[in-house]
Amino acid sequence: MYVAPAVAVEAQRVLWIFLRDHLRQNGFADVPEALDEHMAHHDAWLDPRLLLAQTCGFPFVKRLRGRVRLVATPVYEAPGCEGATMCSVIVVRERQAPSSLAACVGLKAAINETGSNSGYNLLRAAVAPHAGGKPFFSGVVETGGHIASIEAVQAGAADLAAIDCITYDLLRRHAPERLAGLSILDRTPSGPNLPFITRLPAPDEEVAALRDALKAAVTAPQLAEARAILGLKDVVVLEESAYDILLDHEQAAIDAGYPDLP
Repeated sequence: MYVAPAVAVEAQRVLWIFLRDHLRQNGFADVPEALDEHMAHHDAWLDPRLLLAQTCGFPFVKRLRGRVRLVATPVYEAPGCEGATMCSVIVVRERQAPSSLAACVGLKAAINETGSNSGYNLLRAAVAPHAGGKPFFSGVVETGGHIASIEAVQAGAADLAAIDCITYDLLRRHAPERLAGLSILDRTPSGPNLPFITRLPAPDEEVAALRDALKAAVTAPQLAEARAILGLKDVVVLEESAYDILLDHEQAAIDAGYPDLP
């Protein structure tokens, strides 16, 4: 799911090569040579051929649970992460930035898509206490991705956006020019990191092998540079119910009379 900047894409390719070879060495012959970087992620998640993918936590609990198998959850080292959890950072233009999230009433928000946890669900959870059950923003621009949301704020097409803290940190460390003119106004509530999944019919031994490969990847010396680029420091196996907090964030906003942005 983390496909920018380019150095992160290359690090994920290196990670996949390790996972591929580890699986092959442990008896799995039908393992793709390379990552499929062209299939839309929504299509990949439910593809009957799926071996391994990363999904957003909100789609996982809203429509994928019971249709895929949860493999593991990555642990990242980035500001805004704590253990296997993450939040979003709410970014605004640094020049004449609002004083607080409450002061953003009447402004325009950029979201990546309404099904996103980091770009939509967590932003809604952060705004709901300030909305008083009424529309908060003057409008919402759907951009299709975090990078596009950042660019919309920079260009003035929107005034703020909620950006996955891991995406933000990847840009901060590896492509700071892409954050030019922006500052962090606030942070959203947290939830578990984006999980790794596989197809529902995958047998237990295959899920165990995927977990073993991921565990091996976070300690393999030859992946030290790739892990550092990605900020990846561990993987853990969570119960599916750990992701229910994302539904709790949604329900809290609904209960506050703020079921949808704006």
